[in-house]
Amino acid sequence: MFQVALTGLLTGLALIIAVGAQNAFLLRQGIRGEQVLPIVLTCLVSDVVAITAGVAGLGVVLERWPSVLPVAQVLGGIYLIAFGLHAAMRAWRPTALDTGEGTALTPGKAVLLTLALTWLNPHFYLDAVLMLGTVANSFGDDRWWFVSGTLVASVLWFFGLGFGARLLRGVFSRPSAWRVLDSGIAVFMGVLGVGLLAH
Repeated sequence: MFQVALTGLLTGLALIIAVGAQNAFLLRQGIRGEQVLPIVLTCLVSDVVAITAGVAGLGVVLERWPSVLPVAQVLGGIYLIAFGLHAAMRAWRPTALDTGEGTALTPGKAVLLTLALTWLNPHFYLDAVLMLGTVANSFGDDRWWFVSGTLVASVLWFFGLGFGARLLRGVFSRPSAWRVLDSGIAVFMGVLGVGLLAH
């Protein structure tokens, strides 16, 4: 059970850490110290809803049509490998994240913008619903231990990024920091993808 939860934690972190619009927005706001808590909580609630729905929904589908799992695993494995290759390409040519300046946000606008950056992003559905749902259900009865690990990853990442952003300002202003981070993501996702294909 612990190993399954740990796999969920590492998988969740690898998927979440990739620099996208949501993370860039949270990092920028964290550095500026502006509306961090509403943004973090919105990200967390979104993850809980999407991951739980993905695992439960896919679980129901698999109970009725067990033959779907091998197909989902192959597609999921290919997706994870592609995800890893994309991270490797970012590591090959890293860039520093531009946090910019900008106008002040009200809590309401911050939440709405976070919801838009999250739920209007197709990759969010691929990662949180389809990908994590597929990997979680490959563990059978232990799938909810996997889910618990992914949710711990969400809590650690969003709170860490949002409230630790000021400390990270100097680190992530250097492309070399992104190279190290993306290299680690590339290796982990590649290994996980191959494992899913071989399952």
